[in-house]
Amino acid sequence: MKARCLAFVLLAAGIPFGRTAIGATLEPLTHQPPAYVGPNQPFLLTDGSVLFQDDSFTGFWKLTPDAAGGYLDGTWTKVASLPSAWNYGPYAYASAVLADGRVLIEGGEYNLGGPFSLTNQGAIYDPVADSWTEVAPPPGWDYIGDASSIVMPNGKFLLGNKLDQRIAELDPATMTWTALGSAGADEDFNAEEGWTLLPDGTFITVDVFAAPMTKRYTYTDAENAGSWTSLGATQGSLAWDYNKPPIIFPGGSYVPPGETGQCMLMPGTTVFCTGASDDQPAHPAHTAILDTTTMTWGTGPDFPPGDDAGDTSAVLLPNGNVLVSATSGQLYEFDGGTLAPTLSAGTPARLIVLPSGEVLVNGFDVELYTPDDTNPHPLAIAQIIDLPFFLIPGNTYRLSGFQLNGISQAQAFGDEIQAPTNYPLVRLTGSGGDVHYARTHDHSSMGVQTGFSNTVWTWFDVPADMQAGTYRIETVANGVPSNHTCIRVLSADAIFADPFELCAPL
Repeated sequence: MKARCLAFVLLAAGIPFGRTAIGATLEPLTHQPPAYVGPNQPFLLTDGSVLFQDDSFTGFWKLTPDAAGGYLDGTWTKVASLPSAWNYGPYAYASAVLADGRVLIEGGEYNLGGPFSLTNQGAIYDPVADSWTEVAPPPGWDYIGDASSIVMPNGKFLLGNKLDQRIAELDPATMTWTALGSAGADEDFNAEEGWTLLPDGTFITVDVFAAPMTKRYTYTDAENAGSWTSLGATQGSLAWDYNKPPIIFPGGSYVPPGETGQCMLMPGTTVFCTGASDDQPAHPAHTAILDTTTMTWGTGPDFPPGDDAGDTSAVLLPNGNVLVSATSGQLYEFDGGTLAPTLSAGTPARLIVLPSGEVLVNGFDVELYTPDDTNPHPLAIAQIIDLPFFLIPGNTYRLSGFQLNGISQAQAFGDEIQAPTNYPLVRLTGSGGDVHYARTHDHSSMGVQTGFSNTVWTWFDVPADMQAGTYRIETVANGVPSNHTCIRVLSADAIFADPFELCAPL
């Protein structure tokens, strides 16, 4: 019913529904997953493959690009499941791809398809070992549920307690939790809030409980440190209280404060935030724009009546626009001024930007979205400044450069279901067009907009089965390739007198 209402509104405005006025395309993958994976959130792994959870809640699959690096004809592989003995198969949880390449999931609003539970279980996936390990909750946390979370520039993972103001920090190196500070949160709680990382290492959120207020967290890596400050109110509220009744869970009852949309850092100093509504024509969903230089809010364009972005997915496109999947399934692009409808996924879809520059759209089917403008934003193009003279298959090397992490987390949801892609991948392309991803890990930074004067680096593992030859090498973050150069991959027993003669331009 909502989609039909929206179609009427768009047609009345002269915009065809289910088509695009700006030339974007939406194409289903040739090979759909063997098990239903929609609408779960995909995770981009650091070897270029994509991890999906299926509708058993414990099963996971991996989509691997084809030999030319394309995802349209990619292949599916079953990977390790969450062990049945754990009784853990969550939906709507906190999550992240960590700097070491592992995937962390924490909590879950629901568990194993059961009732509202706010489980405090967690697990971490090692894609090299293809195995899961249980993760204990922060001390004293009996419930986690669909929690806020973020990875800080130093690689540590922050988790917000859904039921109060507490914030806990996980150190992936030791897998230990530390309680951080929450001063300035007043009588608030972290429920239904998404956290958006800024270049200075602070993060912001839309305060659903106290809408239309917003706030900013200053992070300090020390026990009981860190605090919130007010960012003031947006001109139109970005949160909507649906006045839902209390929900019973094992620890008591939870009163939902409402929902909001996503906030996305765009190229430069702009953060674009979307809002929720009840989709009544008299209640349009608003958007707002934060200038991070002055930390002041401006008004953005409203959604068409009958649509909103409450608890939905968004990504930053390589061209610098924000792509939003609304509650109707309609996709919108925001270019800094206009919020334009493009194509429809038919359902609120989960989005992730691929290294190819396409967006993977996980709804009824798994599809690829390609915008009309595929040119990367100039500020997003990283520069490689140092790498080895040659590579030997099976070995690990360091690559350094500028802006390797991209300019934004590039993925956001209303609150939980986080899968940011602000980390570098290393791509090697042979003279015949064959594409290989060298798994990256242990990045020096998980920041955003690290700039062109601050050197950052990553380690990468050359695939053991790579053939000797000349390859183009580049990094990719948020779908944007860096500058590239050529490099030689040698056989393990190769000996050269002068390494400077090993590579000629492709």
